[in-house]
Amino acid sequence: MWLLLSNPTSGGGKGRKYLHIIKDYLDANNLPYRDITSASYELASEALKKSLKQQSSHISGVFVIGGDGMVHLAVQELANRSIPLALIPAGTGNDFARSLNLPLDAPLQLLKTYLATSPIYLDLGQVNNEIFAEILSTGFDSVVNERANEMRVIRGRTKYNIAILLVLSTFKPKSYEFRVDSVSFTTKAMLIAVSNGISYGGGMKVTPNAELDDGLFDIMVLGPVSKFEFLKVFPKVFSGGHVFHPAVKILRGKEVSITSDAVAYADGERIGELPIKARVLPKALLTWRL
Repeated sequence: MWLLLSNPTSGGGKGRKYLHIIKDYLDANNLPYRDITSASYELASEALKKSLKQQSSHISGVFVIGGDGMVHLAVQELANRSIPLALIPAGTGNDFARSLNLPLDAPLQLLKTYLATSPIYLDLGQVNNEIFAEILSTGFDSVVNERANEMRVIRGRTKYNIAILLVLSTFKPKSYEFRVDSVSFTTKAMLIAVSNGISYGGGMKVTPNAELDDGLFDIMVLGPVSKFEFLKVFPKVFSGGHVFHPAVKILRGKEVSITSDAVAYADGERIGELPIKARVLPKALLTWRL
């Protein structure tokens, strides 16, 4: 039996549309499933926990139909289990889907692929007691997230673009204390990304060479730059070209500790104030990468 976990409102209604496509195909082919889609993030989390606890031996996998927020919800329960996550990207950013090289508008094609092929084990990250699939970040982007979350009327990508402009006008680099594996250091930075995957923010390839199965984080540190330089470099993040800028450093490690007067986000979800400790969970998620 398959579990269906959807965010019906994701992607401007794509979640609802794709859920019906998946259900129609499963019905037509007499494949058993249970739809555990719920009215809120919290209820969906509880429904997944309850289903895995009661029926784990009968579950073939979990179709997650939505964006990175739904992925984040699902991996909290699927980490270190032998139950695969079958992602049908239907969100705004779909960054974990990008790292998995999944097509973004082909739900039926993906469904058939999942039913016909075998999943593989890939890495996850853990920060404090929270699991994340793609990227843990702190600095400029986290402040932008904080400001955007305060905007109740404006929605979608527009509010993040506005938040970027508002934050950039007053943002100053912070001092961070790091420990990456056995190496400790202090540095000032504009932005830090501790990455399992390659992108966040809807395709910003902040760590373009990150691998989901190498047992290591790629850690991008953007040092202090002027506002003008930041605006000049920022567009290059969509191609990954920013990594050649002299203010950008890429480190790799299995464990990371960061201390500063700042907040952190992972998979677009608020983790909280620093300090934070993160580690790679090797081969912790059973899923498909195309």
